[in-house]
Amino acid sequence: MAEISLTAPSKPRAAIEDSAAADGRQPYWDLIELLFFAYRDFVGDPDQVLDRLGFGRAHHRVLHFVNRNPGMKVAELLDVLKITKQSLARVLKQLIDEGYVVQKEGADDRRQRLLYVSPAGEALAMKLAGLQTARIGRVLDELGPAARDVARRFLAGMIGAKDREQVLRMIARADLRSNGRD
Repeated sequence: MAEISLTAPSKPRAAIEDSAAADGRQPYWDLIELLFFAYRDFVGDPDQVLDRLGFGRAHHRVLHFVNRNPGMKVAELLDVLKITKQSLARVLKQLIDEGYVVQKEGADDRRQRLLYVSPAGEALAMKLAGLQTARIGRVLDELGPAARDVARRFLAGMIGAKDREQVLRMIARADLRSNGRD
C-alpha cells in the first residue's frame, strides 16, 4: 500500500488567503464555481467524441488552433498552449500518425515545422466546434442580442493583460481567414 505523506504548505494559509483577497474583495464563489461547471460541460461534449478516438483535451486544443491557424509554427503553438515541448510532441505525433495533422517544412527555413490539418483533421475540428457552438448558441439565444458582446468582453478581460492584445489579434486573423473560406 502506498504511503501518503501530508506536509504543510510552504506558504502559511493566512498568507495565501491574504494574497487571494489583496484587493479587499470577498471571493466571487458563485462565479468561480460557475466557471468550473461551465468549463466541465463545455469540454464534456467534445470529450466523448475524442475518447472514442483515443484522444484527449490536449489533442482537441492542438486540432482547434491548427485548424484556425493553418501553417502555424510549432513554436507558436507551444506559446499559445503554454505546455512543454514533450507534451506537445507526444500529442502532435499521435495526430500526425493518425492522419489528422500534416507537418511541412517552411518554404524559407527548412527547419521550421508548419502545421496544417488534413481533411480528416478539419472535419474533426469542425465537429468539435459544432458541439461547442450549439451549447454557446443556446445560451446566447436565451440572453438576447447583446449577450455575445458582453460574453466576449468578459472572457477577453479574463485573459492576462500582457497576453490579451496578442490573443485578440490572433482571433481576428483567424476570423478573417475563415471568412475568406466561407
